[in-house]
Amino acid sequence: MAMGQFYLFSLVLGTLGSLCTLFTVYWVQHWHDGFGWDGTKLMFNWHPVLMVTGMVVLYGAASLVYRLPQSWVGSKLPWKLLHAVLHLAAFVLAVLGLVAVFNFHYHNRLSNLYSLHSWVGITAVTLFACQWLLGFTVFLLPWASLSLRSLLKPIHVFFGAVILSLSMASVLSGINEKLFNLKNATAPYSSLPPEACFANITGMLVVAFVGIVLYVLLVSSWKRPEPGILTDRQLRLHLRPGSRPYPIAYVPVASGPSQ
Repeated sequence: MAMGQFYLFSLVLGTLGSLCTLFTVYWVQHWHDGFGWDGTKLMFNWHPVLMVTGMVVLYGAASLVYRLPQSWVGSKLPWKLLHAVLHLAAFVLAVLGLVAVFNFHYHNRLSNLYSLHSWVGITAVTLFACQWLLGFTVFLLPWASLSLRSLLKPIHVFFGAVILSLSMASVLSGINEKLFNLKNATAPYSSLPPEACFANITGMLVVAFVGIVLYVLLVSSWKRPEPGILTDRQLRLHLRPGSRPYPIAYVPVASGPSQ
């Protein structure tokens, strides 16, 4: 039952994440003339697509690597590498998204980093860079002691959730900022024209995606067990047909959410 619930959540997340990106692409393509890399608004149009795809969808997927049932047993190194590579890909997309908006502002002599949207967004990306460096140096490289990793792990998990929440806030404020600048006088934002309705739905998709990611990440008990210990839920995977058992300590836990 627990495994079925997890894969159902995975299917829902995959669908929502794909829709977040596809809706953002369609919004830009249909109402804002598509994409370019020439300093015009077509270059700016890359910004929402790259930030949603990188800082929300890919970041959320990377955060849940250790919730995959296959990661509960066996070596942790392949999952560490996948976690790091997905986050790095998300960071590269975020940097490209920032390049797009800064170049657009430069070519059009516009000010940078004056809005709340930009403050929240640059804070999220800066924390993301620090988070990735911390994870790479402490959790991926072999020099750190187990005690140091145990000390920093809760901090690493906490800031992972904070960064995803800040990314969501930045996306929502960016959508709102864009819609309040609608130039069609016959259909202002307050009258909810088709573009505004579509963009609002896109924002709600982002909220739903991030909400489910945070639920699985922070509330559910789908997590890799500590070395040598399996919970009752994880034991079912460990003893699946064809698996090779190894010595473990079994700790029964309540069926409610784990901390």
